[in-house]
Amino acid sequence: MSRTPTVLDGPALWPAQAHLPSVLGRQIVIDRAAGSYLHTVDGRRLFDGTAGLWYANIGHGHPALAEAAREQMLRLETYHVFSRFVNDQAIALGERLAGLSPIADPKVILNSGGSDAIDVACKLARRHWQREGRPGKTVVISREHAYHGLHAFGTSIAGIEVNREGYGTESLVPETVRVPVHDVDALAKTIAELGADTIAAFVTEPVQGTGGVNPPAPGYLEAVQELCRDNDILFVLDEVITGFGRTGTMFAAERYGLQPDLVTFAKGVTSGYAPLGGVLVAPRIWEPFYADGADTPAFRYGATYSGHATACAVAQANLDVLERDGLVARAAELEQLLDTRLAQLAANRPSVAEVRVGGFLGGVTVVDEIRAEDVTDALLDLGFVSRPLRGNNLQISPPFITTDDELVAFVDAIDHVLAEQERG
Repeated sequence: MSRTPTVLDGPALWPAQAHLPSVLGRQIVIDRAAGSYLHTVDGRRLFDGTAGLWYANIGHGHPALAEAAREQMLRLETYHVFSRFVNDQAIALGERLAGLSPIADPKVILNSGGSDAIDVACKLARRHWQREGRPGKTVVISREHAYHGLHAFGTSIAGIEVNREGYGTESLVPETVRVPVHDVDALAKTIAELGADTIAAFVTEPVQGTGGVNPPAPGYLEAVQELCRDNDILFVLDEVITGFGRTGTMFAAERYGLQPDLVTFAKGVTSGYAPLGGVLVAPRIWEPFYADGADTPAFRYGATYSGHATACAVAQANLDVLERDGLVARAAELEQLLDTRLAQLAANRPSVAEVRVGGFLGGVTVVDEIRAEDVTDALLDLGFVSRPLRGNNLQISPPFITTDDELVAFVDAIDHVLAEQERG
């Protein structure tokens, strides 16, 4: 005789990405933050070892961004960018991003975040080929372990299967395919099997984040780019995590010498101080939509808050801080220290199966006998925030303002917890 399960009570807010029985009653309520530290309502001070969800690059509570938001809201909180209307902050940010872009002479689409950006980029890839008179090119290829947000397109091209399950169909948006994470030959085989005339785009993170912090194998991204060029497939870089300094260059495309057709961005463009994302678009894609003629097609993108004036003002203040304080170069310095300390951790701890570093992004894979969730819980007790990722991994991606001593203390805390787990 089956029992009716007890329905748990909790706050009205439904937590994101949560198995609710596992988190209700254990939630950590943050009420303020400063620099690299979070403060909870029960009085704890926590080192933010993940920069939130990879976004707090300049740290928390920066007065310049708060003042930029205040001044802009008092002048113009926002106005939409549909049709003939536009606001001055969206125009200014677009010009600035075009100047920083790894794509020469881009146009800039602005929206509310990374999931929005992926949705727009995939739609634009398909729209491009329809406009070119090649309607068969609709398939979007991505990689296993990939995370591209949770809108319909992002869910459909996700390479983390739990994010695809439970919706009654293999793919919310049809005609999506995934290939192994570092295997150029497998991609070439997939292109040959499907036919290049059916494929619109290949979408990839330069360094996979949520999938376990997977930097590209040497030469992989360059080879993929060449395959895309040879087969007339759009090459789309998802730089939602890596953009704006996380890999020690403004964009990972620069670090790896890539010339993508589309680049998605979010997170670091405002360091999380306002929700904003977008797409950088290469001339081969945007020029036909700008042709002077009655028959010129329109690309129907746009959300209410696309080009939000206050978010754009905050983004410009964030870019000022990145540039003035040399934080992109600082991220490159911190990468070297992180690489050294994680190599030492792996050498000293039998419970570490593998470590990976790609920019100021680190992943620590622990052996199956130890749960990453247990490690991150124990780290919280020591005052450090990490996050369990796919593959029994620990996330390391603190703000760029992190000191050497703070980074060393964070890795030492991981070492301490793993030593306790090994003894236990």
